[in-house]
Amino acid sequence: MNNQAANREIGTPSSAWRSRSDAWEFLGYAFKQLTKARPGTSPDSGLKAQAGQALGLLQAIELYWSTPGLDAVARLQAALESGEYRSGLELLQELSHLLPAGGAGPEHRSEPRSEQHRSDQRRSDQRRSDQRRSDQRRSDQRRSEQRRCDQRRCDQRPGVGSGPEVADEDAGEGQAAAERPRFEVLVVDELTEEEAEGLKADMAAQRRPSDAFAYEVTVVPSYEDALVALLLNPAIQACILRPGFTIGSSQPLGRDLRKYLAAHVTPGLAGARPLGRILSLAEQITGLRPELDVYLVAGVSIENLAGSLTKRFRRIFRRQDHLDLHLSLLSGVAERYRTPFFTALQEYSRRPASVFHALPISRGGSVGNSPWIRDMADFYGMNLLLAETSATSGGLDSLLDPHGSIKEAQDLAARAFGAQKTFFVTNGTSTANKIVHQSILAPGDVVLVDRNCHKSHHYAFVLAGAQVSYLDAYPLDRYAFYGAVPLASIKARLLEYRRAGRLDEVKMITLTNCTFDGIVYDVERVMEECLAIKPDLVFLWDEAWFAFARSHPVYRRRTAMAAARNLEASFADKSYADRYTKQAETLQAADDELWLKTRLIPDPRKVRLRVYATQSTHKTLTSLRQGSMIHVFDQDFGELNQEAFREAYMTHTSTSPNYQILASLDIGRRQVELEGFGLVQRQADLATTVAQAVARHPLLKKYFRVLTSRELIAAPFRETGTAMPLRDGLAALAEAWEHDEFVVDPSRLTLDISRTGIDGDTFRHRYLADEHGIQVNKTSRNTVLFMTNIGTSRSAVAYLIEVLVKLAESFEEERQSNRFNGKKQPGQPAEAFDGGRQADVGSTPPLPDFSRFADRFRGSHQNTDGDIRAAYFESYKAGTKEYLSAEELTARIAAGEEVVSAGFVTPYPPGFPILVPGQVITRQTLEFMAALDTREIHGFDQGRGYRVFVGASTSGTGLIPNPAQEETESEAVAYSTI
Repeated sequence: MNNQAANREIGTPSSAWRSRSDAWEFLGYAFKQLTKARPGTSPDSGLKAQAGQALGLLQAIELYWSTPGLDAVARLQAALESGEYRSGLELLQELSHLLPAGGAGPEHRSEPRSEQHRSDQRRSDQRRSDQRRSDQRRSDQRRSEQRRCDQRRCDQRPGVGSGPEVADEDAGEGQAAAERPRFEVLVVDELTEEEAEGLKADMAAQRRPSDAFAYEVTVVPSYEDALVALLLNPAIQACILRPGFTIGSSQPLGRDLRKYLAAHVTPGLAGARPLGRILSLAEQITGLRPELDVYLVAGVSIENLAGSLTKRFRRIFRRQDHLDLHLSLLSGVAERYRTPFFTALQEYSRRPASVFHALPISRGGSVGNSPWIRDMADFYGMNLLLAETSATSGGLDSLLDPHGSIKEAQDLAARAFGAQKTFFVTNGTSTANKIVHQSILAPGDVVLVDRNCHKSHHYAFVLAGAQVSYLDAYPLDRYAFYGAVPLASIKARLLEYRRAGRLDEVKMITLTNCTFDGIVYDVERVMEECLAIKPDLVFLWDEAWFAFARSHPVYRRRTAMAAARNLEASFADKSYADRYTKQAETLQAADDELWLKTRLIPDPRKVRLRVYATQSTHKTLTSLRQGSMIHVFDQDFGELNQEAFREAYMTHTSTSPNYQILASLDIGRRQVELEGFGLVQRQADLATTVAQAVARHPLLKKYFRVLTSRELIAAPFRETGTAMPLRDGLAALAEAWEHDEFVVDPSRLTLDISRTGIDGDTFRHRYLADEHGIQVNKTSRNTVLFMTNIGTSRSAVAYLIEVLVKLAESFEEERQSNRFNGKKQPGQPAEAFDGGRQADVGSTPPLPDFSRFADRFRGSHQNTDGDIRAAYFESYKAGTKEYLSAEELTARIAAGEEVVSAGFVTPYPPGFPILVPGQVITRQTLEFMAALDTREIHGFDQGRGYRVFVGASTSGTGLIPNPAQEETESEAVAYSTI
């Protein structure tokens, strides 16, 4: 097989981290086996062909990495074709420390694991060191002096020295390089091979052993190749644009990549002026990976460019400014590497101190000399104890009034997540939600909220005294959980308040994005259309399970902060105002039905963007448990909410925050900015691997099924109609996430286990946790939810598949043994799916919507909101409540009595209440509760039953008895459009 044949057969994929790693690893195996062929015998032709295929793949992708690079691929190809297998094997051994890692983590170069590997690394490091010294000797004395002067100036600049500790100036080159993080720099310019090597040598000549980081240069010739490199190579941390690049790629790009690039490369670019092409590419880079530093290197008139391009480029250089460019590259990465509070805590722990205040455990004082609890220090280590303190000085800071290292850490987090402000929370997102609600809502304010949001929101409404108007998500009765709230339902509810003359009372809306089960809203569209009805509506997006989304270009657009920034840019565009004016003329005298059917455009002159997002950093990113963040994009924060937010923050934040949690949030932010993209890409790809294994394995698909968008999202909400977009490629994923009202997070896998005949709770505890040590968080009656995350490894995924196969085999054996005796036992599958319907095994009653608030707790006869605070505290009064069993409740309801809940009843997980204080209990609710298989139900007493108010709620305000059970006019129209 030659290179041309390989190129024709294999196109560049849109995700290459796994295939590239496997290809290099396979080549090591193949060349080793080929060298074992006996003299005079032919080598394994099949193995040689497979090695050729691997080289063909690498030929299509290795352009986008600095090492091992295309030169190494060409040398291996030549060795394979000439039969010089020994030389190919020696080359691979020499490159072993440069080859990609195969795990789920980011590509890194680990320490060699054998003496041979160590020897190979020393030889390779020595060659690079010799080359650099040779390059250095070619530099003239004037340039050396200038470099020393520039370095002295650089040492005085803030941030340049920020980074990991490295060897000093006299340390060996190989030793220093082995101890510091490495990254890659992408240069976009059409250069000859000699010019590219010269540029790399010039940049290598600037390096010093005391540099905090090491980097390699990757050169690509075109606009398209630059975008491909950013998608494939997560090690790239900076981009250098030079005017000479072309537009199209000459690489054999795969169909998926071609389709994805078509949406990012406009046809007119080929005829654009160089500056126009450069600006376009810079914008695309920022859109794909906003964390990267982008530099412009121009030959002439950079003074004229500098003033107008500062927002798009970190700095602009002349071609000769290699040293300043080198220092800027290091400085840019150092800024993202900085962890102000974590560093301050480390430095504090290293200083001697005497403790004369609270916290006996500080410095290990109460532990180290104890014969009884010394094992605590053995288990956790002394660093934890040395870092335990209640001090807020000595480089540390106060979380309640941050002015130093904590404030810096929060500012860096705001930059990383695209927020105007970010606040750290050490009590989890439950507390973060309460802080936001209390800062916005006052007694009597109406809040629209998904009834199925986390219980912390409902308790926050009690504290705030808000009037709660519950929105119902679409139900997935077959699988016993809810989806999300359709936009038409939200618009209908707002229009309902407008008709009642109460729109001014509606203060905010709270939605969960993404849901526990992975349903993701089109955040930008929801906010845009809601603001068209109420221009000052405040949004709280509970992104407890979505903190990771910022790191991926497709997921990012559906995060609250990204959507807010996009809307801000849209509202500033004159053409947007023109579109609004045109639509306003159409809607001026229109009824609500037309408003519901129209994609609404808000008045950009009146609208105020007030957006909050709460994220459980610890759930999907690196942080200790309970580490969360509040992100704010509020144009009126300083004027309307700063003081209220501060008071709410003081109310709910401990005066003794856990410093280890704060430090882990700082570290987690660093990871997001330096390797988040690669980690999230792997996370989604690994989940897709599991889904494909279940769909393809003959035994797995007999007993299990991964639910797709078609099962989890109704057809009217899926414009693209794709079942599993990421399985079809990056382009399909991007298309679905751009157009569909709801999408499914690819890293969430809802496994339908109906055919096993086992309920979800038993499957989770007995079959997964007890027998195989696999932990999952959520089940329903007939499903189990698996989630991959940035820490999931390929080995963990392989183990999960292996366990599922073993379970399927055991079910099959049990089925065969019971085949003739007619017995049905756990593990025996239900009947096959027939016409889209499953057997009764695992079925549950229909999911109950929110019934209604009892009349005495409602705020208006025209609307459904209720005073949850009044209902909650009424239960505190003696003689107002009693406990009834499910049977007693059922009997009373059957007799026509209205029974009202006196408290919250919350199955956990997923953590949203089935009943809230003041809610009328229905037969449907009791039937659903009876079928639940959740072991933990908060607010329900197994011995005494349900807590309800004494007597029927016949007295009250005289409001209509049951308005919530009949759809309002707007809601009826809304659902008719779905």
